[in-house]
Amino acid sequence: DFMPYYFKSAPCDAAPEGYMLYMGKDKHDNEELIRYAWPEDIWYHVDKESSAHVYIRLPKDQYDAAMASGDKDWYKKMDEKVVEDCCQLVKANSIKGNKQDNVTVVFTPASNLRKSGNMDTGQVGFHDTNAIWKTKVATRKNEIVNRLDKTKKWEETDLQAALIQRQKEEKAEKGKEAEKNRIEREAQEKAWKEDKAAKSYDRLYDESLCTRAGEIEVDSDGEPDFM
Repeated sequence: DFMPYYFKSAPCDAAPEGYMLYMGKDKHDNEELIRYAWPEDIWYHVDKESSAHVYIRLPKDQYDAAMASGDKDWYKKMDEKVVEDCCQLVKANSIKGNKQDNVTVVFTPASNLRKSGNMDTGQVGFHDTNAIWKTKVATRKNEIVNRLDKTKKWEETDLQAALIQRQKEEKAEKGKEAEKNRIEREAQEKAWKEDKAAKSYDRLYDESLCTRAGEIEVDSDGEPDFM
C-alpha cells in the first residue's frame, strides 16, 4: 500500500460536488499510479519537464456514456474550470514549471500511457501520440492552488485491490447486461414463432372447407380436403 494525495476539483454542471483528482508524492508513486490507473482516468503532466502526475477520475456513468456514444475525444471535453485545476496542480508541483509562465501541459486518457522495460522510474510513453492533447498555462494562480490544497487528503490506498474490485464490478455488470439481452432475445424469438404459427393457422383455416358445425372437412386419410 502507499498514500497518494487526493484533491477535490471545482464544482461544475457535470459534477456539482467536484471531481476527484489524485497524484503521487514522487516518481515511485507515479509508477504505481501508471500501473493501476482506471480507464475513466485522465492524466496530466507538464510537457518536457519533471512534474507530478495528476489524474482526474470521471464517474463511471459519465465514462460509460462517452464510450457508448463512440466519442473518442471525451477526455478533451471536461469543464474548463476543472481542466484549469488539473493544470494548476501539475504546474505547482513542477520544480521548473512552477517558476515559468506559459507552461505547456499535456493530457491524455490514462489507458494511453505506456511503460517499457528501458524506461526510468516514473517515465512514461504513449500508445497513440494522436491521443495526446496540449494546453497552455499562462501563469500560476495562487487562489486555485490554495483552494485545492485545502481539499488535499493523504490516504493509504491499495491501488491494485481497488482496480481489481472495479474490474470485478464491471464484469458483473456486463454479465447482467448479457443475461438481460439473452432473456429479451428469447422472448422476441418466442413472439416471432407464435406470430408465425398464428399466421400459418390463419392460412390453413378456410371457411369454405368448414361444415355447418364450423369444423374443417377431412378426407378418409384424416387430412384436410382442399380439392
